[in-house]
Amino acid sequence: MKYLMVLISINVLFFTTVFDIQGQTGKLAIQDDYTINFSGSGADGTFGGLAGNIIFDPNKLAEAKFEISLDVGSIDTGNKTKNKHAKGKSWFHLDKFSTVTFNSTRVISTEQGYELVGKMNMHGVTKEISIPFTYKDQGDRGIFEGTFKINRKDFDIFGPFFGFAVGDEFEVKLKVPVKPI
Repeated sequence: MKYLMVLISINVLFFTTVFDIQGQTGKLAIQDDYTINFSGSGADGTFGGLAGNIIFDPNKLAEAKFEISLDVGSIDTGNKTKNKHAKGKSWFHLDKFSTVTFNSTRVISTEQGYELVGKMNMHGVTKEISIPFTYKDQGDRGIFEGTFKINRKDFDIFGPFFGFAVGDEFEVKLKVPVKPI
């Protein structure tokens, strides 16, 4: 009986440590039904390939951390030719810069929700950006939603000579469901 109690205690300790029951530390896993949409003059589409580590608890913003990566090769404009050009040297240069990364420096509470501030690295250029967002707790999961604008030229993405046909500024809309881990 004593061995059984020790075995049960070890299992409980193991599962609470490894699986972090009920997300008590604020660790969240990105779910597969996220959406990342972008739109601008001359180009719009989606990205897939979102991955990362998120620690977020609305009551502990000082401990919040977002370490996110996005697979540039997952771009989908709905047009194979545009996709090929977007991945080429004149735009994202996928062979050299295969991911976009974002690492938060702080999360601020706002009247509308929150503001995520951090360093985005895209196309070999790192810039501080700010992403306003909301977070909706839905019991067993939550949803981050945000919209922000980004200028491609800030990240040295100039496009070919005829790149003027595509606008400089793009609006990015995120909807990222998460579950506690």
